[in-house]
Order: sequence, then C-alpha cells, then structure tokens
Amino acid sequence: MTDVIDREDESNSAPVGVSDARLQELVDQARGEGLQLTGEGGLLAKLTKLVVESALEGEMDD
Repeated sequence: MTDVIDREDESNSAPVGVSDARLQELVDQARGEGLQLTGEGGLLAKLTKLVVESALEGEMDD
C-alpha cells in the first residue's frame, strides 16, 4: 500500500527540469494571449494531449 501512495506522490510532482516558475509562465502566457485555461482547446487540454501522446510514443519505443 505504501508503494502505491509513494508512486502517486511522485507522479503528481513536476519532474526535474520543469519548475513551478516555468509552468506559471505557460499559464501567464496563455492568459495573456486570451487562451482559456480549461475547456475545449484550452491550455489544460493541450498540455494533457501533449503529455499523453509523448507517453504513448515512449511506450512504443520501449
């Protein structure tokens, strides 16, 4: 049970190299350009799509 909790904690944190400041820059840039943060076509949807596609590519390379 502890392993599951530890893995969840690790998966919820940004990896090394992606700082909170950089993530905040993305949010600020999106807002500045009038992009919604949530909803269809919003920043969250775009980031989610990118992360899922990257993860799938990584799985297929292994």
